[in-house]
Amino acid sequence: MIQAVHKVLGTETEFGIAVRGRPGYSPVTASNLVVAAAVGPRRVRWSYDEETPGRDARGFGPIGGDLDTGMLNAVLPNGARFYVDHAHPEYSTPECFDPLEGALYDKAGEAVLARVAAAARASLGPGEELLIYKNNSDGKGNSYGAHENYLMARAVPFAEIAAHLIPFLVTRQVFTGAGKVGSENGRPPAPYQISQRADFFEEEVGLETTLKRPIVNTRDEPHADPSAYRRLHVIVGDANLSETQVFLKLGSTALLLSALEMGALGRPVRLEDPVGAMWRVSHDPGLRRTIRLAGGKSVTPLEVQRHYLDLVERSFGGATADAVDRQVLELWGGTLDALETDPRSTADYLDWTAKLRLLEEYRQRDGLPWSHPKLRLLDLQYHDVAPERGLHRRLVEAGRMRRLFTDAEVQRASSEPPERTRAYFRGRCLARFGEAVAAANWDALVFDLGEGALTRVPMMDPLRGGRETVAELIDGSASAADLVRSLGGADARTGTQATPPGGSR
Repeated sequence: MIQAVHKVLGTETEFGIAVRGRPGYSPVTASNLVVAAAVGPRRVRWSYDEETPGRDARGFGPIGGDLDTGMLNAVLPNGARFYVDHAHPEYSTPECFDPLEGALYDKAGEAVLARVAAAARASLGPGEELLIYKNNSDGKGNSYGAHENYLMARAVPFAEIAAHLIPFLVTRQVFTGAGKVGSENGRPPAPYQISQRADFFEEEVGLETTLKRPIVNTRDEPHADPSAYRRLHVIVGDANLSETQVFLKLGSTALLLSALEMGALGRPVRLEDPVGAMWRVSHDPGLRRTIRLAGGKSVTPLEVQRHYLDLVERSFGGATADAVDRQVLELWGGTLDALETDPRSTADYLDWTAKLRLLEEYRQRDGLPWSHPKLRLLDLQYHDVAPERGLHRRLVEAGRMRRLFTDAEVQRASSEPPERTRAYFRGRCLARFGEAVAAANWDALVFDLGEGALTRVPMMDPLRGGRETVAELIDGSASAADLVRSLGGADARTGTQATPPGGSR
């Protein structure tokens, strides 16, 4: 058993994009248009130094990877990364202190996309309309990701992580799915299913994220001190619009990983066919079918989730639990109870049941079969980030969806960084000394102080460099050069590395 690492976390969302009224318009061009609208002519470029997407947690690699593709790739004032990933605009949240903050900054990404989409529309011609969706499938056999990242202790063997994660992630979709009309990727027909992503997973463990997608991703790119930490990159999950659902997804997974670090999960549950179980669970909105364990026993997805919830509660329940952890545990248990009794009773905070209720209302009103194309259009419209068009937003405004945050809090998070992680240092430096920041990535800022060589300021600990330790230094510095000198240990004229409070050289 080791000491659990505080779960700094975040999400990465690839947004669907299209231009109505202009057939054949490249999604890559559209994505560049959107990112350019966000960062303007003076953007801080993303630094690929130290990035190794081809390094495998099982000890392989690095085996190469597509780093700088020439696409727009920049940093936002709230500490987030915003860039073009293949044919999609992708928003990666800043590092968040807990799942509640993670849910807030995930929602802030929607505000960013809605804002920049409105600005980018000015570049389109008459009759053309830019459409952006927070979803995971274009309905034509293409899926795009909604990933999660969790800080973990390097000391935990990766094989042990994978063994517990597989059954947890396969069954977690009962409360993380975004809902979807139909099936894809050669899976059996399904009128309606729980998850948008489940049909696309084809391996248990692997490095890929776009082909032969694995349930457990092995990318070993910590963006932190590699001797102490790993960044668990979770690619099994849907892009959620419900604030409560994002909170539950991040919170339950973070607690499970902490319990795993503490050695509190015992022997893992082993599924007979994890890949098959992925789509079978998703294809059963009634949540009554079973999946087989390796020993031949059959269990329901809810039973697997209760098993893990019970183990986590033994570690984190009780009066000593953190307030946010207690909130997660209460929501996790209450959701499993509600899904057991009547899945549709969760329609005020789970996307897949909210969408199902909405589609059933249309079906009954208009007498539509599940195969009717109007239902697929309504499915897509649920995910539209434009406030005036998105069906999820209409449910929120009608009081039919629970909220955790106000619109003002979400808008503020779209422009201001979290205060308890290194994202604060990154975001505040961009806001105050943006002209002097030449490049940035998760674990460093690079300053051009106009005095010769560039100065790199490393930030190798995600939990250091927050408001409490650096706000006074930043506010008290008249220039970036003053700040670098105040950080200690570097002469800006030499181009040597500086060290921020809480950083390491």
